[in-house]
Amino acid sequence: MKKNAALTARRSRLGKILPADFYSRETEVVSRELLGCVLECTTPEGKASGIIVETEAYIGEHDPACHAAVGRTKRTDLLYGRPGIAYVYFIYGMYWCVNAVTRAKGLPSAVLIRALEPLSGIDLMRQRRGRARSDRELTNGPGKLCIALGIGAAHHGASLQRGGLVIRKGEHVAERDVVVAPRIGIKKAADWPLRWFVRGNEFVSRA
Repeated sequence: MKKNAALTARRSRLGKILPADFYSRETEVVSRELLGCVLECTTPEGKASGIIVETEAYIGEHDPACHAAVGRTKRTDLLYGRPGIAYVYFIYGMYWCVNAVTRAKGLPSAVLIRALEPLSGIDLMRQRRGRARSDRELTNGPGKLCIALGIGAAHHGASLQRGGLVIRKGEHVAERDVVVAPRIGIKKAADWPLRWFVRGNEFVSRA
């Protein structure tokens, strides 16, 4: 009962949609400050959302793990676009990953949303993530959260300020509760400390 009451209270405090200016800053700053914010996706099936608890920064052409390392191509063009749009890509032939484009136009960089703590539309998430053995596994990874929220190719290039996919201001995460660590799931520049996550949160993909 207490858990349900706490969840209701958190939902009632959902903030306004983050403006484009929020993303028009250094990628590392945006990556850290997205912790605690709420990623929300509305589809014909319904609305689902989650609190961002893990992010990774990809910081430009000099970053060998960033898609922009190959330069401006048809695939990477949106990374060079205006801040505050969604960069959605397909991996392993089966998963979508969602990123928020950062910095000024022409400076390719983005924040990968790596994990969410489910907030609303949890029954819908369970339907979409039928193989999940527990609620913890609904959104504890970039591919998983896209399935759970219904994020896919149609959201590539979409504004994060309007439409079906938005990010809202959430509760501030204190510095003592933030862990900075190397990125994971990549081979190049894997030791760069560009991953941020909420300490002790069970929905983080890997602590």
